[in-house]
Amino acid sequence: MSPPLARALAERNYDRPTPVQLAVLADEAADRDLLVSAQTGSGKTLAYGLAMAKDLLGDAERFERAGAPLALIVAPTRELALQVQRELAWIYQYADGRVVSCVGGMDPRREQRELAAGAHIVVGTPGRLCDHLRRNRLDISELKVVVLDEADEMLNLGFREDMEFILKTTPETRRTLLFSATFPRGIVALAKQYQQQAFRIEVAGDEGGHADIEYRAIRIAPADAEHAVVNVLRFYEAPSALVFCSTRDHVRHLQAALLERGFSVVALSGELTQNERTTALQSLRDGRARVCVATDVAARGIDLPSLDLVIHADLPNDAEVMQHRSGRTGRAGRKGTSVLLVPPIRRRRAEMLLNLAGVDANWGTAPQAEEIRKLDHDRMKDVLFTEETTPDDLALAQALLAERSAEDIAAALARLYRARLPSPEDIIDPGERSSRPRDDRGRDNVRASRDDRMPRDDARNSRSDDRPERPRPKSGKSSSKHGMADGSVWFRANIGRKKNAEARWLLPMICRRGGIDKGDIGAIKIMDTTTEFEISERVAESFAAKIKRPDKEDNIRLEPMAGAPQQQARSEEPSPAPRRERDEGGHRERRDDRPREAREFKPRDKGHGERKPSFDEASSFGKKKKHKNKPGHAEPSVTPWAPKGGPGKKPKKKKHRG
Repeated sequence: MSPPLARALAERNYDRPTPVQLAVLADEAADRDLLVSAQTGSGKTLAYGLAMAKDLLGDAERFERAGAPLALIVAPTRELALQVQRELAWIYQYADGRVVSCVGGMDPRREQRELAAGAHIVVGTPGRLCDHLRRNRLDISELKVVVLDEADEMLNLGFREDMEFILKTTPETRRTLLFSATFPRGIVALAKQYQQQAFRIEVAGDEGGHADIEYRAIRIAPADAEHAVVNVLRFYEAPSALVFCSTRDHVRHLQAALLERGFSVVALSGELTQNERTTALQSLRDGRARVCVATDVAARGIDLPSLDLVIHADLPNDAEVMQHRSGRTGRAGRKGTSVLLVPPIRRRRAEMLLNLAGVDANWGTAPQAEEIRKLDHDRMKDVLFTEETTPDDLALAQALLAERSAEDIAAALARLYRARLPSPEDIIDPGERSSRPRDDRGRDNVRASRDDRMPRDDARNSRSDDRPERPRPKSGKSSSKHGMADGSVWFRANIGRKKNAEARWLLPMICRRGGIDKGDIGAIKIMDTTTEFEISERVAESFAAKIKRPDKEDNIRLEPMAGAPQQQARSEEPSPAPRRERDEGGHRERRDDRPREAREFKPRDKGHGERKPSFDEASSFGKKKKHKNKPGHAEPSVTPWAPKGGPGKKPKKKKHRG
């Protein structure tokens, strides 16, 4: 290995190669076409980056001036192509290597100028590379190496024709390195047609990048999925975390919910432009954001050094997608955790995915709020007392001690520390509900299953007796006028049901905007376009002052109300509605609102007292012939259908003309 490359590896602390790197750099693989099977996260980018060094540099230590590219790397997605470009740039930085990217979504004219200025290595996506080749912007006459990275994914995305066009256009003397997680028939056929006696390398999945990933499967109730994401993020407190959703709508909803709870979060999906996606990833790399909510577009090509946690908020479609999602963490020897959130109806699917992937997951429940609070206590001590104390810190501490007691100062410090942390949620184990006794018909108790589908628009909804009570706002039943023991003041928010207002995310937003706790909030009334809520009189003045400041995260306006609403929220049982009946004259009086079991039902009269005939009786209606019984049939026990006009009326006589 040349000294410039060894220097770059030493700076990144690459002292122990991974199995795929050892196999690619072995003597029997030198100067040969390679067909490599390796899982994502196994270090294959560095593997082919080092494997092609001899073809590009020869015996020299540094590149000559950049001209026509010497190597071409093809990747399926923009994120993977840009990741490979960054990886190769630092590998060849001391060898004066120039690496240029050509990906969809970026300015093609800028790429044209960079290609015209010269490049040693070009990395791109199939469509953009073919476009540059057809327009004669990319000179491949000097090409020595072609790398197809994650070729199986390119086949799945429909890039077969583009890959064949690239391989047909490039010089036949090139060296071809083909990397794929699996070897489907399409990949084998491609290798036979465009490679010459390729050396085949297979690295087992458990020896690659997934050996350091701990899989956890968490049982959740369907209504607690969002709360489970919050608690898992709070429990692990990873420097960076990826949360995968199945749809773009779910990505937007979950990002908004996490923002309301105080997380620094960005979104990543196919509807964003390339610049927006690049900005989101950069904010994760430099620490401005700690959580990324994404669709499967982020399942490949994202390598974040501090990514320690992956959460599957929605289960993936197949085992391969699950492995690619999880492969964003635990890369190249680092440890990582992959958490699957599994509602009861999806348990069999989750077990099937884990079995197909050959993964043993630890099943359990979501982290509870009490566990997270204990961890916060330990973490606070580690954070506060790790740094050295400066003279300025001591002077400020002495000034505070002269004015306040040590207990007050410690309490204020704990309050400040907790204020920056999102509040954990109370979550139940759905296994408790599924273990209930069954009724006589052998079906699950219907009342228990309805608890999961209870609407949460009102924070005061009743809950099943077997579920622990969450710190919800008070129901309004108190001796005070406004429903809180120490008095309250009513406020209004300019959002309601029409904009999907829900108490479960309004509550943390109100706490964050006003700097108060959940216990200071009373009743919450959600209308069509507005939401009214009461705040304890003890903190109402400071709350009103804080909500005047504009908020950058949302455009929801909070303002005090002139007085309490006209109708309090469920402080008493409603009086029964008036009963409606018909008197002897047929006039409607009042409605009967008694329970259905207590009402006395009477058959409805038809035709002024005459009952409606049965089906057998009505069968003779309209027949002109006299009723005759067939042999063996009894005589009908009812009178034939009366003429039109009702019983007791004679048929009208026809008028005689002339």
